[in-house]
Amino acid sequence: MIYPITAYGDPVLKEPAQDIPKDYPELKELVEDMYATMYHAHGVGLAAPQISKGIRLFVIDSEPMMDDEDKGKGVKKAFINPEIVEEDGEEWGFEEGCLSIPGVREVVYRPERIVIRYFDEEWNEHEDTYDGMTARVIQHEYDHVEGILFTDYLSGLKKRLIKNKLAKISKGEVDADYKMRFPEMSKKR
Repeated sequence: MIYPITAYGDPVLKEPAQDIPKDYPELKELVEDMYATMYHAHGVGLAAPQISKGIRLFVIDSEPMMDDEDKGKGVKKAFINPEIVEEDGEEWGFEEGCLSIPGVREVVYRPERIVIRYFDEEWNEHEDTYDGMTARVIQHEYDHVEGILFTDYLSGLKKRLIKNKLAKISKGEVDADYKMRFPEMSKKR
């Protein structure tokens, strides 16, 4: 199943997500649907709040972000109830975008390395270290389950410059080549 992507302005994107219990119904199907939705929208990561589910789950496939020398080193993985336990290294900037905020891209600075603890779909616990582009993709998606958007990292000036774009997105005045769910449209029903 392909879910509509929840657009900027929906409160679910700004609320910290809840832990998933081990008896969460049809979790494996949800993970597969999230991958399908992410690929359909040409994304490299998707968090459950982006499909209007306030739970601590995200999926990534960082392979498309790898440069020529790192081809084949991308990571495809689901992260359940994740917790970043350490961030270190030099902060580096990279222009990020978000499926929930189509048409907006801005440079965000993030640490180069992370250690993250999480469960997989079989409820096996992991603690892994990631760096570079994969760490960035994980940090971006992790922020979603914490109720943080990449635009929250921008300076006051940058936020003012994109304010009208963000308002239009929340009203459904945006072109995206995937189905979206808009907060302003939901209120009118």
